[in-house]
Amino acid sequence: MSQPLALSVDFSQGFTDAWSAVAQFIPKFIAFLVILIIGWFIAKLIARVVDKLLRKVGFERLAERSGTANALRGSKYDATGILTKVIYYGLLLIVLQLAFGAFGPNPISAMITAAVAWLPRAIVALVIVVVAMAIARAVRDIILGALGGVSYGKVLATVAWAFIVGLGVIAALGQAGIATAITGPLLTAVLATAAGVVIVGAGGGLIGPMRSRWERWLSRAEEESAGARDNISAYQRGRSDAQAGAPAPGSRTAAGERGPTERRQGPDEPERFDPM
Repeated sequence: MSQPLALSVDFSQGFTDAWSAVAQFIPKFIAFLVILIIGWFIAKLIARVVDKLLRKVGFERLAERSGTANALRGSKYDATGILTKVIYYGLLLIVLQLAFGAFGPNPISAMITAAVAWLPRAIVALVIVVVAMAIARAVRDIILGALGGVSYGKVLATVAWAFIVGLGVIAALGQAGIATAITGPLLTAVLATAAGVVIVGAGGGLIGPMRSRWERWLSRAEEESAGARDNISAYQRGRSDAQAGAPAPGSRTAAGERGPTERRQGPDEPERFDPM
């Protein structure tokens, strides 16, 4: 008869391995919590400082000029608050990256590292949009002020505003790396279309009007140049007469004679004292 197989299980080795894994995990978890709590406090402090600094340098006034403040009037945050929140959550991502780094290489740390690397580009893209909207609003106000009396002034101002804002949005998307396969060719197509319109207009139907305008501008420039030369010549002749001692018109032509512009004193009129 065959003897039964002896089954032996080493439970002590299993408990030892489990305890070793727990003993290695606990310090890492404590380091994770410490980094997370300290980083959260630091991120909150930096966000408050950035908010005060942005308001002090006038970022909110720039947002008001760009029209962003009007768009966010019903929102919980203003433009400065939104930018501060973006910076705050970006700092939290950095804190999470450092905290998860306590466990060693892991997929979460790699994902957070990619997000942290993209965050500065997102902040720059947001600033580009705000600045582009401010420039677009200023250009629109200038065009409305200059061409407000004509029928097409408002349309031209709106088109210029939309064109500048569109360029700003395309540049911001390119900076953030969003849909670069679309924004790049779109920007090239828009600029090529605008250049083609100008070239065709200036090289075709606008030749006659531009020629007549150039003739008027050159004629006016020649007239103004001739007038300026006459004024300079008169001024130089007056200086030479003054240096030669020639009498000015209306002055005494000889001793005891009075000029035609000088009033004679009456017999009963008291003598006037000339301080000069």
